Amino acid sequence: MNKLTRRALLQGLGASASAIAFASCTNSSRTTSKLTKPALAVEPVVNPKSLEKPNLTIGYVPVNDCAPFAVAWEKGLFHKYGLNVTLSREASWANSRDGVIFGRLDASPVVSGAVMNARAGAEGARKAPLCAAMTIHRHGNAMTLSKELWDAGVRPWQDYRGDLEQFGRDLDGYFGKAPPEKRAWAVVLSSAIYEYFTRYLIAATGLDPVEEFRILITPPPQMVSNMRIGAMQGYMVAEPWNTRAISGNEGIGFTFAQGREIWKGHPDRVLAVMESFIDENPKTYRSLVKALIEACQYCSKPENRPEVAEIISGRSFTGAEPKITSAGIVGNYNYGGFDDKQRIVKSLETTLFFDLPSDVSTIPNDHSTFLWQSQNLWLLTQAVRWQQVERFPKNADEIARKAWRTDLYREIAAEMGIECPTENHKVESAEAFIDNKAFNPSDPVGYLNSFKIRANAPRSFFMS
Repeated sequence: MNKLTRRALLQGLGASASAIAFASCTNSSRTTSKLTKPALAVEPVVNPKSLEKPNLTIGYVPVNDCAPFAVAWEKGLFHKYGLNVTLSREASWANSRDGVIFGRLDASPVVSGAVMNARAGAEGARKAPLCAAMTIHRHGNAMTLSKELWDAGVRPWQDYRGDLEQFGRDLDGYFGKAPPEKRAWAVVLSSAIYEYFTRYLIAATGLDPVEEFRILITPPPQMVSNMRIGAMQGYMVAEPWNTRAISGNEGIGFTFAQGREIWKGHPDRVLAVMESFIDENPKTYRSLVKALIEACQYCSKPENRPEVAEIISGRSFTGAEPKITSAGIVGNYNYGGFDDKQRIVKSLETTLFFDLPSDVSTIPNDHSTFLWQSQNLWLLTQAVRWQQVERFPKNADEIARKAWRTDLYREIAAEMGIECPTENHKVESAEAFIDNKAFNPSDPVGYLNSFKIRANAPRSFFMS
């Protein structure tokens, strides 16, 4: 088998740059003049004149993740907290992150890992003092594989019944014969959770992801079309772009696994701002977080989810039909396949906006919008594992505290009457991960060195 080098990986990144640049020209926005009458009728509880900056431009990307932003808009929650918001549709997650860094956006959701890696200066991440005080949601993403992989014998994860070795053999059966141009995997952003999930999963089978395939960076709306033309054989993205690919819809692939099957309880998107925004606009920031917490609570209720799926199907948001958006929101999730077998899983855990079921967390007062700094440390271990950060920083805990502002979240939540966990760190149980490997945040370096497959193995990692 030809080995794909780091140079090939970076060439893959460059190949996607032109597509991203083109997509960035397609941004559209929702302006305050289009607020619905019900939204305008909501009685404000915060006087806009009391805020340092009531007029905000907030980004979103056309995936199901935009649900809390769409709800806060449609239901007048921004208006309720004294905010006059313009929603800006972003073409990619790089645009969403960089819009905040360069000041075009006041706030925007970003992929988990983007805030920590901006702080740590990871490869592929612009160094900047980004902050987040809340998760937009947990779960809500999945991995789609092409019909080529299906024809090679690869099946959805549920068919393997936990057998990683068999999945690895089936995957190796494809990679062992495929030419380099047929070994590409796409994610939405480098140095972020979807890239880590992809590498983590493949490495857990005993295959080396650095050798087996190139990683491409592709905006979510371009995933399906690029798989259709054979530009990639796998991708990981938020819904609805996995459901759209399956048989009965576009018919070009099948869902291998939801992200929650790789790491149950993982944070998917966080609300990013610059540290200076919090310092200069503390009252405004509190209003923003409150509006989005309340929107996440609305999205979380089972009785509201069909309506939420309908709202985000609007052209201004995902532009996908409600039957496509509802799979990840309502939870009637179809993995698809090309054998006419029914693989539908009904579960609200498909996307967690606020309330957490007991099999996701048993910690008192835990909820989806609460950030665990220990989970941020897990993301950093993966950045070090794949040499996007050279060494695990000695001040990792300090970086995590500055990146994920749990202290601020507790204050804001308390003002809303919401109780929170009292700790910032927790052990991620073995059962939470697809390979049954627990993560103890008190020993991240020991955790890193336990992986046989990593960049430049068998080198050991140390604190820098």
